[in-house]
Amino acid sequence: MPHALGIDVDDDLLRRWDAWFAPAEQPFHVSSLSAEHRALVPDGPEPRLSPEHRDTFLVYSSGWRLLDEPTFMALPTAARRALVRTRTSELRPVTWPSTPAAERRRRLMRYVEIGVRPSRHAEVAAASWWRCAAVLPGARRLAGTFPGGSGPNCFGTVMAAAGVAGAEHEWMHQPPFEAWLADASRPVTGTAHDDEAGVVLVWRDATGLAQHAAVTLGDGWALSKPSQAWCSPRAVWSVREAILAARYPGLRLERHRLP
Repeated sequence: MPHALGIDVDDDLLRRWDAWFAPAEQPFHVSSLSAEHRALVPDGPEPRLSPEHRDTFLVYSSGWRLLDEPTFMALPTAARRALVRTRTSELRPVTWPSTPAAERRRRLMRYVEIGVRPSRHAEVAAASWWRCAAVLPGARRLAGTFPGGSGPNCFGTVMAAAGVAGAEHEWMHQPPFEAWLADASRPVTGTAHDDEAGVVLVWRDATGLAQHAAVTLGDGWALSKPSQAWCSPRAVWSVREAILAARYPGLRLERHRLP
């Protein structure tokens, strides 16, 4: 079975990944082009994309156009190069359905794996999982898996690990996460409990809004889902690795302990 980031990926999910990574029509950020190059791109409405395509191509603003391969290839070379330069490095060169399958797979796996630590769920001892289950009954089932698409995020992953049914399938927003956190845990300070199962790590911005969450599994391990994207795994890392992965300017870390 193919694998990415140390996680098995079945054929059905791999086919979906391929369709999300290399669709027949792809968005390009024409607003980033010079006026000269922008004038060469056919007019069109703002694209209406699936959550998966939006996350693949980072379409979180306006100024985009959908182009298929024939339309893209018909543009002057300078315009094509300018369009490619608007993309992040992991989306260059442009990958179309016509790209040979082996090369398409190589680029897809590079896209999924770049900048993300492999999951270490296979390193967690059976005894650690057994102890963890008393506090986090859903953790072992989730650890070392990919979601079925975009949407499921860090907050839902933590709640599902703690036993909230169906939370792993939701794009969980802050209000329900905060309500659950207030009801299910108590704040703690310092790192004394980081080796125990059930410490919810919450990163907040300057306004106090929760931006990310992970949960400790015990014996130095933590479960974390970096983002809501389809390619973001429910990964097991060391607690230190999980904390370092979420360290961004302007965020502060706080801890809450589940009973």
